[in-house]
Amino acid sequence: MSFGFFGIQFGFALQNANVSRIFQTLGADIDKIGFLWVAAPLTGLLVQPIIGYLSDRTWHKRWGRRRPFFFIGAVLASIALFLMPQSTMLWMAAVLLWVLDASINISMEPFRAFVGDKLPSSQRTTGFATQTFFIGLEAVIASLLPYIFTNIFHVSNTAPAGQIGDSIKYSFYIGAFVFFVSVLWTVLTSDELPPENIEEWKQEKAKSTGIIYAIKEITQGIFSMPKTMKQLAVVQFFTWVGFYCMWLYTTAAIAQNAYGTIDTTSKAFQDAGDWVGVMFTVYNVISAVMAFLLPILAKRIRRKYTHLICLVIGGFGLLSLIFIKSPNLLLLPMIAVGLAWASTLTMPYAILAGALPPAKMGFYMGVFNFFIVIPQLIASFVMGYLIRDVFHEQAIYALVIGGVSMVIGGILNVIVKDDDEKMGKVIPLELINE
Repeated sequence: MSFGFFGIQFGFALQNANVSRIFQTLGADIDKIGFLWVAAPLTGLLVQPIIGYLSDRTWHKRWGRRRPFFFIGAVLASIALFLMPQSTMLWMAAVLLWVLDASINISMEPFRAFVGDKLPSSQRTTGFATQTFFIGLEAVIASLLPYIFTNIFHVSNTAPAGQIGDSIKYSFYIGAFVFFVSVLWTVLTSDELPPENIEEWKQEKAKSTGIIYAIKEITQGIFSMPKTMKQLAVVQFFTWVGFYCMWLYTTAAIAQNAYGTIDTTSKAFQDAGDWVGVMFTVYNVISAVMAFLLPILAKRIRRKYTHLICLVIGGFGLLSLIFIKSPNLLLLPMIAVGLAWASTLTMPYAILAGALPPAKMGFYMGVFNFFIVIPQLIASFVMGYLIRDVFHEQAIYALVIGGVSMVIGGILNVIVKDDDEKMGKVIPLELINE
């Protein structure tokens, strides 16, 4: 049931590590990167609560509740991944980012609800950790692909101005294939549990048809979030400022700070982009490894304190990049970032799932995404100004801001109330029933 995340994150990792590089290669200025990326959080803001709402009200005896959305998102995302590196103009790449991110969101959030639907409280931490393992595993491969093509298969990573290098193209083509096949595997091999009282569910669904009713219920749901969800929202806000700054500006920051170039057509800049893929590989390797260690730590010191420690360590790791000029040493802070990433993909969702009403699991998982995309929207508009007018186009300071924000997010875990932990202990993966 988690294998589909292998494909989803394959696309997500290619997007995070390479889209800023594609934008700059096609002529985007560094202070405009945030505006071009605004598509990603905006699509999440619009798509995920709607998809969550619709999936809560979907049931088919063969295809279930969430799996139709997995499949639709996979088809659209695979097409966008194939077309993205064929962009020859900046506006084409920007439009395809909208399509790609919206499609990933169609698949991603129902996967979160999928775990909440099927697993009891005592198994949810391990369930989300399993998703984290697949996320980390595929991101290792996806992040390394451009580097592998360039340095092992000797595929060119440079191209004439206004064109994308072949190493990026081939990476995205493989990503399109892997995304579709991985999600299809989950669709075809997993099952879903029907609503507890199917007749009552059908009657309730019949009452809740219509666009006006849907908008009203979505609005009411947003303003009646469970208390734990509101507390986690604050943590998520600062956490995702950190990760978003990292994804947007690491290539430019490392090219300037460690490779000494801002020329996007130069070999040095493209080599820096390949090395950022290696850096992202390291944090995803750590994330995959830690996925099954974090539940053990959470069992001993509680989930919220596990998340606190991981975010603080990750934030200081991101901060330290400003002091490092050697490419090889740049890999060390990514170990800390990987710890934070593993926890971010596991602990908030494990805490949240126990605080949500089962009938609205998909909807609230979608609404929870607001507190991922709102900080991204703010960062998209603010960071360009800061880099241009305050930091004199030194992108490395975006990573400093991201690190500070991540530390703040970690400390704010002290306000989170995790009552769901009292309902049962974390069960090891090998004891989870089929």
